Amino acid sequence: LDEFQTGSVDALGAFLGQVGYDMKTLNADNKTDLQQTQMNDVIALGPDAVILAAVDFNALKPSIESARAAGIPVVEFDRQITSTPSDFTSVAGTIEIGHLAAGEAQRLLTERNGSVKGKILQVLGDPGDPYTLDIQKGFEEKMADFPEVTIISKPAMQWEASNAGTIVADAVVANPDIDLIFSHAAHLSVAAVAALETAGKQPGDIMMMSSNGAPVGLDLIRKGWLNVEIEQPLYAQAAAVAMFMDKIVAKETIEPGEYDVLGLKSELTIEDWGPNIKIPGAAITAGNVDDTSFWGNLKMPTASITSIK
Repeated sequence: LDEFQTGSVDALGAFLGQVGYDMKTLNADNKTDLQQTQMNDVIALGPDAVILAAVDFNALKPSIESARAAGIPVVEFDRQITSTPSDFTSVAGTIEIGHLAAGEAQRLLTERNGSVKGKILQVLGDPGDPYTLDIQKGFEEKMADFPEVTIISKPAMQWEASNAGTIVADAVVANPDIDLIFSHAAHLSVAAVAALETAGKQPGDIMMMSSNGAPVGLDLIRKGWLNVEIEQPLYAQAAAVAMFMDKIVAKETIEPGEYDVLGLKSELTIEDWGPNIKIPGAAITAGNVDDTSFWGNLKMPTASITSIK
């Protein structure tokens, strides 16, 4: 159900092909031990670079260090690993996604309750994943100024949709006054909707948001279940990797600053863990859900990617 990962593979392959690279993909099925084994196997093959979407950002630290010790650059994609240096990191602004989600939650609660007050069920992904932890951090930072809002946070272990469904089913019984459900991925919202339907709820009875922009999330907006989807900028994240790959492979200096990535103003900083480009997200609602720039509409951008010189 993780269309972001499959979409990322397609986008990375297409953009890297534009700048002269062939990409081979391995799928660890969200299993840390399998990904560690795959990294060891890849190191023995000596590729020009490795792009890693880490299952567990702590457990993959030794594999990253082994690859770099062998002279193989490591690019972190979509999962920021700060415990050891990498050669490049391309991520969504996940804390900023949390900030955006908080702004939308404030708007929705005000529209329903007259002010920013009410009860929110926040369904996280796996608590070992920095993506969900950063979104939670950003969301709760911006909601902290509103003491009349109660936030109940529960993790859907391993990002399993069935776990999210159970969380929602239990929560609506224990807390029938929930105003808003905020899930950290659209596929979790699918399971949440199923749980709400089983409980006899109709679209709009409980407001809903998600935070990755997957096709299923956009469909739920069109069906009236989901009020807002905060898009994770999949295409731009992939394009940024391709833009900088020549410099990564050549081990050349990557300069900090603002870069235009598929029309999005993105900030590249040099962190303790290496060059890090952060790409902004956007709020999707019923008013703009059909915009083809959103990856959930599955329209690959036609823009040409050129290497940063």
